[in-house]
Amino acid sequence: MQYNRNMVTGASNADLAIVLVDARQGVIEQTRRHTLLASLLGIRYFVLAVNKMDLVGNDEAVFQRIKNDYEAVAQQLKLPHVIAIPLSALNGDNVVRHSPSLPWYGGPSLLQHLESVPTVADANPHEPRFQVQYVIRPQTEELPDYRGYAGRIQSGVYKVGDKVRVQPSGLETSIEAIEVSQNEVPSAEAPQGVILRLRDDIDISRGDAIVPVHTHPAVVRELEATLCWMDERPLKAGRKLLVQHHSAVVKASVTAILQKTNIETFESVGTDEAKLNDIVRVRLKTAVPLVVDEYRSNRQTGAFILVDEQTGSTLAAGLVTATDAEYFTQEMAVEPAFSI
Repeated sequence: MQYNRNMVTGASNADLAIVLVDARQGVIEQTRRHTLLASLLGIRYFVLAVNKMDLVGNDEAVFQRIKNDYEAVAQQLKLPHVIAIPLSALNGDNVVRHSPSLPWYGGPSLLQHLESVPTVADANPHEPRFQVQYVIRPQTEELPDYRGYAGRIQSGVYKVGDKVRVQPSGLETSIEAIEVSQNEVPSAEAPQGVILRLRDDIDISRGDAIVPVHTHPAVVRELEATLCWMDERPLKAGRKLLVQHHSAVVKASVTAILQKTNIETFESVGTDEAKLNDIVRVRLKTAVPLVVDEYRSNRQTGAFILVDEQTGSTLAAGLVTATDAEYFTQEMAVEPAFSI
């Protein structure tokens, strides 16, 4: 369970995944599960690092068999960029530079490949998103009318003068000032932590979103999501819990469990519960509206976690897959689990 929890946390902001495989064991269930999770999380570049080649005599046939097995996984999940590299971390073979211990391998070392992969430099291509973490209103003699909204820009760029809409209320205003480290700046971008000051004094609370008026995140009380279930107690429809979407925490319930992914075939099958480490598609209903994007559109605002109301423990990591109300009325067709 902890492996999956750590993997989801680490991969949520990654551009590339290194899938480590023991040359003595080859592709196992955990390999398939972690590759599926990384694919769902939007990672495009994969490195199959076949480690401990020294313990199988640096046998090319062993490496080729593991490579072929993983290529079958990659084909099932339609992974766009995959490379397999044989190595020995203990001896440093193919980690930094090409090793003479593996003369039959003509590709790059792990480090050489990592340095050649293009990465997303920042979140600016996405529509601007900002969620309020703190409302700052000191009401002192020096600052009697000061009201700022602190948080981290999740994606895009914000500029002084931008016309914005506060969600879920729908109220419109404009940005009067942007502060970074107690200094006013003309603009700020993801992932900077900032304080936004608005031209109008309107009611804004922790968890509200401030977005440009020309963009339209979903404001919903019902959504569909892919979950990686991390609790030993099975999830069943009707379960009440908390949705934590960055600084917004709202009560919710699971109204339906739609599909579960078969890790061996990656096919979606019907189910009425989710067990530990299962990857399922569910329908959620929240007590108050959430401001979200589908994960495929914005990785920052399309992800959330489910939390136990009593213990505060994390139950699942979730990705928003559908927010369109009309979509919910359609009969769900069985489709590949990796299609998000």
